[in-house]
Amino acid sequence: MHIAVVVGNPKPGSRTLRVASTIADALERPGTPAGRTILDLADIAPKLFDPQSNTVSGVLDEVAVSDLVIVASPTYKATYTGLLKAFLDRYGNNPLATTVAVPVMTGAAPIHALAPEVFLRPLLIELGASVPSRGLFVTEDRFGNLDEVVADWALRARPLIDRALRGDPAI
Repeated sequence: MHIAVVVGNPKPGSRTLRVASTIADALERPGTPAGRTILDLADIAPKLFDPQSNTVSGVLDEVAVSDLVIVASPTYKATYTGLLKAFLDRYGNNPLATTVAVPVMTGAAPIHALAPEVFLRPLLIELGASVPSRGLFVTEDRFGNLDEVVADWALRARPLIDRALRGDPAI
């Protein structure tokens, strides 16, 4: 299984990246070889607006062929960042058709807790991804016990994600 982690925080090495990486750790299948692509969009931000960028084309392809994609963003103006949108807008039609996706957002307060469901889920579905579980929203005050937060979420999400990765039909 190949997992891609795509983080749309404009700050490199962000807490949002830490959250998304922790989710990837929780969703890896024990005993199964897994590859992982970590794409911190802050590292390639200037190249996103160069339509000829081989770097961007390469990472778009790598994400599209992943089995599982964790797409994470901090909450900006009640939704995901423009940096993430600029990356995902580079795709054509249905590029994630064989991919299972997990929408993840971080924020200062629980008032935006539905943002992954309301904003990221529809975007990922529009790109063709299967989004079988609820997304995860992590508030800043929960970063200190991130492993516990992610483990609690994964307890409910993992069976749905595993089923989608196997290609089993929904019940």
